[in-house]
Amino acid sequence: MLTIRKSQDRGHADHGWLNSYHSFSFAGYYDPRHMGWGNLRVINEDRIAPGTGFGAHGHRDMEIISYVLSGELAHQDSMGNVKGIPPGDVQRMSAGSGVMHSEFNHAPDQVTHFLQIWIEPNVRGMAPSYEQVTVPEVDKRGALRLLASPTGGPGVVRIHADASLYAGLFDGGESATLALNACRKAYVHVVRGALHVNGTPLLAGDAALLADEPQVRLEQGQDAEVLVFDLAP
Repeated sequence: MLTIRKSQDRGHADHGWLNSYHSFSFAGYYDPRHMGWGNLRVINEDRIAPGTGFGAHGHRDMEIISYVLSGELAHQDSMGNVKGIPPGDVQRMSAGSGVMHSEFNHAPDQVTHFLQIWIEPNVRGMAPSYEQVTVPEVDKRGALRLLASPTGGPGVVRIHADASLYAGLFDGGESATLALNACRKAYVHVVRGALHVNGTPLLAGDAALLADEPQVRLEQGQDAEVLVFDLAP
């Protein structure tokens, strides 16, 4: 079964300094039909205006991934991390027993555009932790490059959740296939451009929710960037 979630059907909030689209219920946007998919709980497409950002706020028991598309995200947290996250980097913060952090766009003339992703952990109350890796664009070209998994590894952040996250870039004849366990779920989010997912055309901001499918097939890309999640049911 493949279900399409169109970009224009997402929740939307424009706070002036922050323009955000919510794939699932979040903050002031509530839709009981879209509370998450498997253990994927949040995908927010955020644009932070120059010189603004999220002040210090807390999280608990959530695996939080930031995927920056343009601009740079400045991160600071109660674990002592002070980091800049440019495009190409993947950041993972395990909130665990509790963490405070802030996220800012310090650039005077450039919007920071990024995806904020939350995945429900399979361990609760653990010590919070942080990890950040750089993923070269060439690794994602015409392929699905693993970004996050329960085991981690070189260039792969470790998440404390039964989930894996992949990213790919596709244009023209480039294609890739990811085999799926039919007992699990998958989620495909088109970051930019256009491509076909299992024969169905999708545009930027669209998503495909998959259940009882043997594979994800990505092809016919037009300057496409895509994230693919392999998720617990």
